[in-house]
Amino acid sequence: MSRRDQIQMTQDEVLAFLAEEKTVICATVGKDGWPHLMPLWYVVRDGTVWAWTFGKSQKVKNLQRDPKATIQVEAGTEYQALRGVMMKTEVRVHTDLETVLGVGLEVMSRYGGGALESIGEDVRAMVSKQAEKRVAFEFVETERATWDHRKLEAGVY
Repeated sequence: MSRRDQIQMTQDEVLAFLAEEKTVICATVGKDGWPHLMPLWYVVRDGTVWAWTFGKSQKVKNLQRDPKATIQVEAGTEYQALRGVMMKTEVRVHTDLETVLGVGLEVMSRYGGGALESIGEDVRAMVSKQAEKRVAFEFVETERATWDHRKLEAGVY
């Protein structure tokens, strides 16, 4: 078994990792051909990563030209503890208010520490106002690479 095979994450491990971590780095291609990397808060819906951002952002402009993005979530500060997920994706940019608002509320719930049902009317109103200027990204995965160096240290394989 190769070292690469030894450190791969299972689907359940990927989902648990994405639930644990907080920031995804989204890489798009700028109009000058250079990679454009930006952090995003995200949620996972039915195994798919979603995020929202301002509709006039550079990420959106880049994705309108070319809907491909690579996203990565990583953790660990020492080699033997490095973990991560990198996905090549086709990005669906959603502009309909209902979808954007739904993603926005889920993001606020996840990062605000409360259940979606317990979001107050004041926060709902703020998210609703922001949603008018935002879009939602649905990162449709086409390829994946994962790594969990702790598996080597723990002697799992």
